[in-house]
Amino acid sequence: MTKNARMILEIISNSEEHLTAEQIYLRLKEKNEKAVLATVYNNLSFLHGHGLIRKVSVEGYADRYDRTVRHDHLVCRQCGKLSDVTLEDLTETLQKQIGVPMISYDLKISYLCPECLEKAKSNGGSER
Repeated sequence: MTKNARMILEIISNSEEHLTAEQIYLRLKEKNEKAVLATVYNNLSFLHGHGLIRKVSVEGYADRYDRTVRHDHLVCRQCGKLSDVTLEDLTETLQKQIGVPMISYDLKISYLCPECLEKAKSNGGSER
């Protein structure tokens, strides 16, 4: 693993946020001023391909990167905010239902975050 890959893995592992490649690039640049965005994308691809990080895709938003610790996500349907949620591990239940070997699953629950819910209420209606 390259020095930049290790630094990117450290950035993601130490973050409570779901960072985009551009956000990771800005944090990496603070540690290594010679870093370029292409290096970040290449290393993210390497780290994801080797199962060291998770890539979280939400339609209409940039991919975000996350630790591999077992958890699921709440995704605000209005603003795209991504929040962690820890639910019971559904692997065994899903495995029984699908009947074929399962590698992993990624659960994303759509909802309205408190900020967007409040905006919807103040605009005279609730967003559904």
